[in-house]
Amino acid sequence: MKVKDTLNLGSTNFPMRGKLPTTEPVREKRWEDDNLYEKRLELNKNKRHFNLHDGPPYANGRIHIGHAMNKVIKDIIVRYKNMNGFYAPYVPGWDTHGLPIEQQLTKAGHDRKKMDIVEWRELARKFALEQVDLQREDFKRLGVIGDWDNPYLTLNPEFEAQEIRVFEAMVKKGLIYRGSKPIFWSWSSESALAEAEVEYHDLESTSLFYANKVIDGKGLLDDDTYLVVWTTTPFTVTASRGITVGPDFEYSLVQPAGSANKYVIGSDLLEQDAQKFGWDEYQVLKTFKGQEMDRITAAHPWDSDVELLVMVGDYVTLDSGTGLVHTAPGFGEDDWNEGQKYGLPADVTVDSRGIMMKNAGPDFEGVFYEKATPIVIDKLKSSDLLLAVEKITHSYPFDWRTKKPVIWRAIPQWFASVEKIRQEILDQLDHVEFSPEWGKQRLYNMIRDRGDWVISRQRAWGVPIPIFYAEDETPILDPEVIDHIADLFEKHGSNYWFEHDAKELLPEGYTNEHSPNGKFTKENDILDVWFDSGSSWNGVLNTRDNLDYPCDIYSEGSDQFRGWFNSSLITSVATNGIPPYKGILHQGFTLDDQGRKMSKSLGNVISPIKVADQMGVEILRLWVMSIDTGRDVKVSMDLFKQVSDAYRKIRNTVRFLLSNTDDFDPQKDEIPFDDLKPIDKYMAVKWNDIVAKYLNNFDKYNFQDTFKMLMNFINVDLSAFYLDVAKDIVYITKPDDPTRRSMQTVFYRIAKELTQLLAPVLPHTSEEIWENLKEYESYAYLSEMPKVRNFEAYKEKMDQWAIFMKFRDVANKALEEARQSELIGKNAEAALTITYAPEVAKAVSDLELDVREILMVSSLNETEGSDTNVKVDRAKGSVCQRCRLTKEDVGSDSHYPDFCASCAEIVSDVYPETVTEGFDS
Repeated sequence: MKVKDTLNLGSTNFPMRGKLPTTEPVREKRWEDDNLYEKRLELNKNKRHFNLHDGPPYANGRIHIGHAMNKVIKDIIVRYKNMNGFYAPYVPGWDTHGLPIEQQLTKAGHDRKKMDIVEWRELARKFALEQVDLQREDFKRLGVIGDWDNPYLTLNPEFEAQEIRVFEAMVKKGLIYRGSKPIFWSWSSESALAEAEVEYHDLESTSLFYANKVIDGKGLLDDDTYLVVWTTTPFTVTASRGITVGPDFEYSLVQPAGSANKYVIGSDLLEQDAQKFGWDEYQVLKTFKGQEMDRITAAHPWDSDVELLVMVGDYVTLDSGTGLVHTAPGFGEDDWNEGQKYGLPADVTVDSRGIMMKNAGPDFEGVFYEKATPIVIDKLKSSDLLLAVEKITHSYPFDWRTKKPVIWRAIPQWFASVEKIRQEILDQLDHVEFSPEWGKQRLYNMIRDRGDWVISRQRAWGVPIPIFYAEDETPILDPEVIDHIADLFEKHGSNYWFEHDAKELLPEGYTNEHSPNGKFTKENDILDVWFDSGSSWNGVLNTRDNLDYPCDIYSEGSDQFRGWFNSSLITSVATNGIPPYKGILHQGFTLDDQGRKMSKSLGNVISPIKVADQMGVEILRLWVMSIDTGRDVKVSMDLFKQVSDAYRKIRNTVRFLLSNTDDFDPQKDEIPFDDLKPIDKYMAVKWNDIVAKYLNNFDKYNFQDTFKMLMNFINVDLSAFYLDVAKDIVYITKPDDPTRRSMQTVFYRIAKELTQLLAPVLPHTSEEIWENLKEYESYAYLSEMPKVRNFEAYKEKMDQWAIFMKFRDVANKALEEARQSELIGKNAEAALTITYAPEVAKAVSDLELDVREILMVSSLNETEGSDTNVKVDRAKGSVCQRCRLTKEDVGSDSHYPDFCASCAEIVSDVYPETVTEGFDS
């Protein structure tokens, strides 16, 4: 018999290596085959509800690391809530309409303009469903559990119908109208854009300073005077209809030396502009306020049919330019608003593709707007009106899908009024909890500052705007008609709109005062896709029996403040007066290790499926727990490798707990708390505090602090203390020794409850651990979160433990110094002489501590004094070949000459045959 055979070394089937890339897919298949999601909900069917409403990812391409972070956060929350007293279903969804899908079809060689629109839409539908299937498999590979067989899709007829009913409700409240004012226009997408579809980048532009000759100076200015204006969009000069000045700014009438002409410029900008124009000397003839120039007229630089009207407007600044703003009401929001006050036309000279139209003039017709700049410059030069040309770099709006700059165009569009309900929306934000809290101010500011929502899009793949036009082109906003269309869509899908003419779509026998001959046409535009997803509270929460409206939480990236959070809030408050969510958990963006946004063009994209295939998805999931998801986070394979170290620490710690409870039956061997040994009571209370903080943090979605706390407990409290001390107990004592059973009781409790706490984060590993525990539930996920126990009566003892642990630090420092001086090697070679300060002596006595055992030394001499002092000597005696302590009684039992008396007694009692057989050296 070998000495090690007398030790309780334990064993477990839980391997050191998880082989996650291989085992995870097998486990995921088992969950699906066993209907684990449904079983958990069945257990919870009578519990209070918790609903996390899934924001629909766009169905286009494989998932990226941002998708993965978002979906894992949601899965952690849903799993946690289901294990902690809630009925928490998870219905995934997809945004399946919109331009990117049409772009993919174009790339594949399909030409929308040469195809029947129904055929085109069928291609788009087929492509979208293919993308849904691809992404669904990716999400399932992340270990995300949910109703994958019954997701919500914005292209489903029942969803489209509910979206139209939201539109109908907004019509009833007078919030839908048709207007012609400048909106973001993407020539690259050939469609209007909402603010949520625009992003800003730096753009180099050509800015022009040029003069407009006064026609009628209203007694203030002579007709040899020129108004100097500034523009950063030269192509819009073709639609210039006015000049705007600041009413309270001072302006100067200036005559450059050697010139017969006089010019008007903002006084504050005169000196810097004069340098740009080469006016080395000039005379200020007089000054006046901008208000005095109101309604002066000037000539257009080249169009003799157009007179420019001088207007006063508060939006003019003196930050740059001349203080006189070239105004084209068809190409800018401020310009349009100003033009409306003065009755100016909002002419648009650029078509949907960015091509200059006939009304721009013969020199411009057919020219792409960006290439119009040289023509504008030549025409200004030829008339001797150009004063300066500059290149400037400024922030400019881009189409966030095509990454091309946009323009403004004042063309008829359908709008949802935000202005009418703005204050109601802002007031309702007080009823929403934000995590992080600063998100509330961000969404508040966006709603406060946004204009009315342009909801029409000039595309084909989407939900049609259910509006008909009468014979005189009056739009028909009839709720009864819209409701009829919703019913048709619910039955046939929105393709029905494109398959039938207006008469067939209207209710039978429908008449309208504006169509005496019964002639009707239908709207060709579709609804903004943000109206699609922004109606999901009605298309999903209000239509599924197991979901609630408003839901508990929306959880998406911070870009959704201008997107889904925003559009959902508007539609919900507009129709029902309440937000669709009680809370918002928002996340940052995923960046590369250099802090750059990930993109295929930079080659810095990390595939979450690649991470899963190389390291296991558990590493990615643990990474999500380890980061501050409320801010932008850097991602790299090196970071995942660091997280894998933490994973291995968790796994190996659990493996130690399992192997040392292999002979422990919690039903028979568990020791009540009051009967636990002092060190086990201490660890039980410490662990209980971890459980309490863990649950509290998860309730607040504070995952990063939870990760740090848990790893600190594993590394410091367990590995560096409790488990280290434990080896001399669980290995050495008799298998059924009360001291060993006491420690095993705490081991098993920590192993079990740690598994339950980690089940939402590491579901694959938790189920693997669960299979090696002695529990009746078939899955960890079907168990409940651990309960926090009341150890308040032990609080005073924990205060004494804090005193002792400070003393332990002192003792460990003394032992380390002895090792450094080579007095001892391991602690087991040491003999300590300890003088305790009074408070330490009281703690040791009250807690009934075995200090020798806790410090893992061979012998101890204890006294009490005024201060704490630790003296280290080398222990006397021989090393016991079983417990490895240095004892003077080694060999006292002749049958076991290499054992100390204690080990000899244990072995002779447990293994009596060894007395005659002896030990194999």
